[in-house]
Amino acid sequence: MANCRESFPRGGTRKTHKSKKALQQSVEQDNLFDISTEEESTKRKKSQKGPAKTKKLKIEKRDSSKSTREKFEILSIESLCEGMRILGCVKEVNELELVISLPNGLRGFVQVTEICDAYTKKLNEQVAQEEPLKDLVGLPELFSPGMLVRCVVSSVGITERGKKSVKLSLNPKNVNEVLSAEALKPGMLLTGTVSSLEDHGYLVDIGVSGARAFLPLQKAQEYIRQKNKGAKLKVGQYLNCVIEEVKGNGGVVGLSIVHSEVSTAIATEEQNWTLNNLLPGLVVKAQVQKVTPVGLTLNFLSFFTGLVDFMHLDPKKAGTYFSNQAVRACVLCVHPRTRAVRLSLRPVFLQPGRSLTRLSCQHLGAVLDEVPVQNFFSKAGATFRLKDGALAYARVRSHLSDSKTVFNAEAFKPGNTHKCRVIDYSQMDELALLSLRTSIIEAQYLRYHDIKPGALVEGTVLTVKSYGMLVKVGEQIRGLIPPMHLADILMKNPEKKYRIGDEVKCRVLLCDPEAKKLMMTLKKTLIESKLPAITCYADARPGLQTHGFILRVKDCGCIVKFYNDVQGLVPKHELSAEYVPDPERVFYAGQVVKVVVLNCEPSKERMLLSFKLLGDPKKEHPGQNQKKRRTVSLGQLVDVKVLEKTKDGLEVAVLPHNIPAFLPTPHLSDHVANGPLLYHWLQAGDTLHRVLCLSQSEGRVLLCRKPALVSTVEGGQDPKSFAEIHPGMLLIGFVKSIKDYGVFVQFPSGLSGLAPKAIMSDKFVTSTSDHFVEGQTVVAKVTNVDEEKQRMLLSLRLSDCGLGDLATTSLLLLSQCLEERQGVRSLMSNRDSVLIQTLAEMTPGMVLDLEVQDVLEDGSVAFSEGPVPGLVLRASRYHRAGQEVEPGQKKKVVILNVDMLKLEVHVSLCHDLVNRKAKKLRKGSEYQAIVQHLEESFAVASLVETGHLAAFSLTSHLNDTFRFDSEKLQVGQGVSLTLKTTEPGVTGFLLAVEGPAAKRTVRQTRKDSETVDEDEEADPALVVGAVKKHTLSIGDMVRGTVKSIKPTHVVVTLEDGIIGCIHASHILDDVPVGTSPTAKLKVGKTVTARVIGGRDMKTFKFLPISHPRFIRTIPELSIRPSELEKDGCTALNTHSVRPLEKIKQYQAGQTLICFLKKVSSAHPAVGWFGVKRIFLSFQVLKHPDKKFRIGQALKATVVGPDSSKAFLCLSLIGPHKLEKGEVAMGRVVKVTPKEGLTVSFPFGKIGRVSIFHVSDSYSETPLEDFLVCFFFLFSSVWDSFYSFRTNPETKSKITDPEINSIQDVQEGQLLRGYVKCVQPHGVRFGLGPSVVGLARYPHVSQYSPSKKALFNRYLPEGKLLTAKVLRLNRQKNLVELSFLPSDTGKPDVFPASLGLPLLKQEEREMEAEEKEHKEEEQKEEKEKKNQKRKGKRKQQGQEEVQLVNKKQKEAAPSEEDDSGVEVYYREGEEEGEEMSVLPKEKPTRPAEVPRLQLSSGFVWDVGLDSLTPALPPRGESSDSEDEDKPQQSTQKKSKKERMLEKQKAEKELSRIEEALMDPGRQPESADDFDRLLLSSPNSSILWLQYMAFHLQATEIEKARAVAERALKTISFREEQEKLNVWVALLNLENMYGSQESLTKVFERAVQYNEPLKVFLHLADIYTKSEKFQEAGELYNRMLKRFRQEKAVWIKYGAFLLRRGQAGASHRVMQRALECLPNKEHVDVIAKFAQLEFQLGDAERAKAIFENTLSTYPKRTDVWSVYIDMTIKHGSQKEVRDIFERVIHLSLAPKRMKFFFKRYLDYEKQHGTEKDVQAVKAKALEYVEAKSSLLED
Repeated sequence: MANCRESFPRGGTRKTHKSKKALQQSVEQDNLFDISTEEESTKRKKSQKGPAKTKKLKIEKRDSSKSTREKFEILSIESLCEGMRILGCVKEVNELELVISLPNGLRGFVQVTEICDAYTKKLNEQVAQEEPLKDLVGLPELFSPGMLVRCVVSSVGITERGKKSVKLSLNPKNVNEVLSAEALKPGMLLTGTVSSLEDHGYLVDIGVSGARAFLPLQKAQEYIRQKNKGAKLKVGQYLNCVIEEVKGNGGVVGLSIVHSEVSTAIATEEQNWTLNNLLPGLVVKAQVQKVTPVGLTLNFLSFFTGLVDFMHLDPKKAGTYFSNQAVRACVLCVHPRTRAVRLSLRPVFLQPGRSLTRLSCQHLGAVLDEVPVQNFFSKAGATFRLKDGALAYARVRSHLSDSKTVFNAEAFKPGNTHKCRVIDYSQMDELALLSLRTSIIEAQYLRYHDIKPGALVEGTVLTVKSYGMLVKVGEQIRGLIPPMHLADILMKNPEKKYRIGDEVKCRVLLCDPEAKKLMMTLKKTLIESKLPAITCYADARPGLQTHGFILRVKDCGCIVKFYNDVQGLVPKHELSAEYVPDPERVFYAGQVVKVVVLNCEPSKERMLLSFKLLGDPKKEHPGQNQKKRRTVSLGQLVDVKVLEKTKDGLEVAVLPHNIPAFLPTPHLSDHVANGPLLYHWLQAGDTLHRVLCLSQSEGRVLLCRKPALVSTVEGGQDPKSFAEIHPGMLLIGFVKSIKDYGVFVQFPSGLSGLAPKAIMSDKFVTSTSDHFVEGQTVVAKVTNVDEEKQRMLLSLRLSDCGLGDLATTSLLLLSQCLEERQGVRSLMSNRDSVLIQTLAEMTPGMVLDLEVQDVLEDGSVAFSEGPVPGLVLRASRYHRAGQEVEPGQKKKVVILNVDMLKLEVHVSLCHDLVNRKAKKLRKGSEYQAIVQHLEESFAVASLVETGHLAAFSLTSHLNDTFRFDSEKLQVGQGVSLTLKTTEPGVTGFLLAVEGPAAKRTVRQTRKDSETVDEDEEADPALVVGAVKKHTLSIGDMVRGTVKSIKPTHVVVTLEDGIIGCIHASHILDDVPVGTSPTAKLKVGKTVTARVIGGRDMKTFKFLPISHPRFIRTIPELSIRPSELEKDGCTALNTHSVRPLEKIKQYQAGQTLICFLKKVSSAHPAVGWFGVKRIFLSFQVLKHPDKKFRIGQALKATVVGPDSSKAFLCLSLIGPHKLEKGEVAMGRVVKVTPKEGLTVSFPFGKIGRVSIFHVSDSYSETPLEDFLVCFFFLFSSVWDSFYSFRTNPETKSKITDPEINSIQDVQEGQLLRGYVKCVQPHGVRFGLGPSVVGLARYPHVSQYSPSKKALFNRYLPEGKLLTAKVLRLNRQKNLVELSFLPSDTGKPDVFPASLGLPLLKQEEREMEAEEKEHKEEEQKEEKEKKNQKRKGKRKQQGQEEVQLVNKKQKEAAPSEEDDSGVEVYYREGEEEGEEMSVLPKEKPTRPAEVPRLQLSSGFVWDVGLDSLTPALPPRGESSDSEDEDKPQQSTQKKSKKERMLEKQKAEKELSRIEEALMDPGRQPESADDFDRLLLSSPNSSILWLQYMAFHLQATEIEKARAVAERALKTISFREEQEKLNVWVALLNLENMYGSQESLTKVFERAVQYNEPLKVFLHLADIYTKSEKFQEAGELYNRMLKRFRQEKAVWIKYGAFLLRRGQAGASHRVMQRALECLPNKEHVDVIAKFAQLEFQLGDAERAKAIFENTLSTYPKRTDVWSVYIDMTIKHGSQKEVRDIFERVIHLSLAPKRMKFFFKRYLDYEKQHGTEKDVQAVKAKALEYVEAKSSLLED
């Protein structure tokens, strides 16, 4: 019966109770946990009758108390089964698994792959790509201990050690498997995991097939903010969700995770829960059915019954429950087979979504005596009552006795006491778990938490491996002993010493309970050491001696490690009493050492150690020091006394206890410059007040006197720990050290941070050391804090670290700086020296009367010391203010500043400063000032209005220390100052703040009389020896030795030590152009020279000999032979002439030899000639520095003086003035097809060259050889028009004479020219730039073409022809021409092959006469109208060359008006394209407005109504040829004639339309292409032609743009057309772009097309452009990506064979066969064999074919290819041999017929008749043999 009930657990009502009764009577006392005892939870039908109930109650009363307990037996591992759904709590979270606490003290494990499918997929992706995924987080981030989770038991297994282990799954697919989409109802509480993040929410995996669950963002916001710390939900995150809405019969489910909705969710009857799909974690309303001592029976959801065991009663209500009481309960688990439901009444489970808070108990690990038994469950275990009244539980067998087999149940009667140990805590039951086993009670360590570093432990050896030895320390505890720690020395074979099972005594090095990591050592010295062990930095007190082991040996010393990862450094000088040069030779890693602690900083985890152990007598010494030092605490303000000065700072004693300390120089002041100043003047015995104690390290106290830091500490604004620091804080500190990557800043409390290079300054940082110096005070803004690593990132940018108003900060810094300097003055005044006391009394602004002592070389003035010996007073050259001073002169000066380090006084002779004006100054007003003196941190300026001295700070912030050169102030520069004080204080200065830098003005340049060569830098060689006075005069002969040679001058040392100078122009009489004369001399050579002048040492001006200071000049010498031969007296002093006067001696056009001095960007070259500067306006050269050398001699033409400066402008390229007939050099700036060239000349002139002047001989493509930027020699024809023709004076023969006017044309002359256009009555023909003739149709050809279109075709614009002049009319500028062969002797314009009818002579004459008659009438009429304006317009021709606007162009400009439209010259364009400055003829473009043109002399100003329509294809108006024909008639046209004309115009228009519709017409412009593309937008050929059109004009960007347009325009269905454009774009980028642009296009192409096609095309492109390396790399990429595509392998094989790499190709074939499926092998082998035939070794190819055919003899396709290849590459014998083999194969007749036919065809082509017959005979033989076989 029991078996039957187990199979069918839900039967009818009455039968159920009967069976249960029978079962309970027969059941044994021990069978408590049999599954069938849990039948109580069966569904009770509503039809139950009263008698049944009473019957049941009676039975229960008869039951013993033990059988009551059977029903409420608690869970054990045996009662769990696969598929059981159970509520658990996360106990531990590891990287790869979760430990879950289950009800009744059980526990299970969830593998990382059992979270959800989406998370597992991400894990697999991460494993596949072998690097972490950004959006995948570890389990510790997804789960936290205490979280309640719904699990399903996936398996109950047995571990290696024989213990049972429960594996669980959290995967919603498994947990919610019992639900269907249709069963989902709003209000249901489900669990799910986030499967993906979407734009408006999250997709949640709820594991219900057919249902998609979505969590909107607004429903998740509260959870994200409160529970997730504001972070987005991650894939795999576990959620408790309430169903908000269900759509589409459960297809789409809306969820909510709002806390209030989840925590109040209750399972109701409306949600149709059944025992099949009831889920753990659901909260239900229930009714107590029965109360027993060990639990309750509940009714819930109307029909279901469940059990509550004693562990899950509400502790506060235990013992108060009664029948029919209404309660709320939480489902704990549902048995899948028996449907037994267990519930919990604990309040913590009644709010879903809430985590458990109590996660452990205080007694863990404690041994307890005499604990009484509360209850005993034979299958599960016993409960005990602890002293504090809490319940505890011990599981049967495993923990109730030492032996699993022998077990005495009698010992566990309620009330019996036992000794036990608390071993764990069950979060689900809030119970302590106990063990009564003796081994556990007596165990030294129960958990990893019990083991402390440094402790001695005993263990058993488990195994010895290469990575160390594993030792068992406790029941669940194992430890590792690394190889280094197996003995005091390193062991090679530890397995010989240690055997498995050996007992060992170890010392714990490290224990990490969370990671369950235990490291131990077996080093005897460490185990037996009696010295105190260091397990944390706080233990390390200075002076402590202990044992440790060396972790690493470095150059700087040894790192010694102790217990718990504590380590310290033994610096090199502490390794031994003697110096150890190489520590690595003396010490080794793993060595046990005895050390003494010198110093330890626990906050920074730093420790300094020493191997030099302190002796006994000194033992007290460190302690005493420590006591003393303790009196100075960090951050304390103290007074100090200076003891002595050292290199880096001051050794001081802290008063009153005279504790030694050190004050570094940079810490004396906030101002970098004031630190050294204070250091210099402080002396032993001086006292400093309010000095800050910064740190105590390495036994010395470090002090700081920076006011900014002192005030910070006083104000309590200095954070003491990282916990107080948060991003955005502004802190004041100092630069501790400077690295390439940034600056380390330390703060008063000892904390420090890094300011990386990127946020160190608002300016670009090239070198960090340019911006800051060590010890400098800075303000830093915290940008990032890492509390764990104790690190922070700082910003020192001014924009981040603003301290308020810049003006206020600037003034504060200035006051502080000057105050400190005043302090230095008071120190100086205490000295005994008269000099120092005098300097201390001197303040800026004082006016002194001084005597000039000397004028120094640099132009400065030194004054005599007066009564104070050693006093140095000096005025710089600028402060001489241009005054002439002589030694002994008395001068009034004003003190600008006193240099207290160099002991110098800076003074100024400036008149405005000495004589200050008494004018009232207003505070806060703005004044203009001039900078007079610059110090490092401030500047001194004088007010322009009054002459008062004002000081202003150069910085407005502590961090503002770096200036680019362009930002630095210069002496003499104008600034705008705002005064902050109006009276000079003790400092002598008014205090001011500088206004914006934009108000600065540049220093004024000196007057002409003072002009020196600004670019002339003083040659150090000249400056040095030039101090001596000399007695030389002009004309003296001297001897000297060459000291140094510069490109433009040579420095000579004369016999008496005087320095002289020889300029490059004074070395040779005749300097060859292009040479450097200075190169002729060598250093050390003795030369004889003549003095020709003297140059001032300061200004480098040439002084006349009469000048009083001539004796202090540098003698200017000459070694020119001509100078040396002259008599001394005749040498004239020309150097006194002023430069401007000297320049006037040179005439424009004069040729000079000059020397290149320097090349600048503004003027491509600057030369030197005597004292004159020469500009070479030489626009031709982009890089003149590569073309010319400094000091090189050049031949130049004088253009004229530069009025603005004393310069002479020269030209290296021909005439300075462009006159008719001059030959000059110019640069082609524009090529206009069919017209000519635009040329640029030096000095900004522009000119044009007509196609008639391009060459002496005309050609079909006159402009083909000209590209923009070509340089040519030109000859000027007239203003603005130039010619390439050779000079008329030369005698060389000219093929085509120059025709510049009708005067140059003779009747009967044969001339060549270019066709201008075809018109209705003839062909217009250009003979010269302004001469156009007309050939009437009878004179054009001897043929009479029926279609006029033939004229356009055979006489295109720009065609070169020979014509004979028939008639001339010079008055009317008319020239009549003939092209007939009879006149010119050249072939006819139409080829005879056209077969055109000949034109008869009479017709020819009649036609001509008729036309003449009409044209004369029209001509006469127009002559009258134009006569008035003709003269006026002729004058304007020249001026309009460059002023023509677009409107004029669109009308009909005269030949001189039209400046030409830029048309890119394209190579290979139709022959006749020409370019002329003359009547402007554009290439025919259908879209253009018709244009009317005449040749020179005619201006179209008549009304448009009188003109007939223009004809674009021929480019001329029908009237324009009137000028070419004499006038005969003046009468008006008749009506008939007008009608005829109208008809003619209509015909012409229709002809134009036909021409435009002509499909064979080639597009000639962008407009043409656009028009064609409108009709065929998907034609890739058109688009590619359009791209080519731009590329011919080198318009790369336009070509790119066309390609992009094409890709957008072509329909997406036209894949091949699009691919063609992509390939063209790849080609374009390969030829004209960069590798980056090509890669970008390629990546896009791969996205939009079939990737394989794009890859193959790019590989072809690389191969064709011979980029073999790139092609090879691309093929390798393809082989990885498309390894299943045989085309790739074959292409790569062919590529390698073409490159001659046969071996590589063979390897590729082998790889292809390995990668490709078998069915492809034969094809691939055949293809490779074909390639071998074509590109490689024919013999190898044959071998491959033979090998393949021996394996696959019936592959006719391979035979066929083999035959083809052999026919192409083999001999006839080889071909016949193959045919013979094929026709003897046993193949299908159809195939045999094919081969016989091929054989026959081959013999017919290559063999004899006999061979043909032989093949036929073999075929016949085959047929007969086949038919006989059939008959048989």
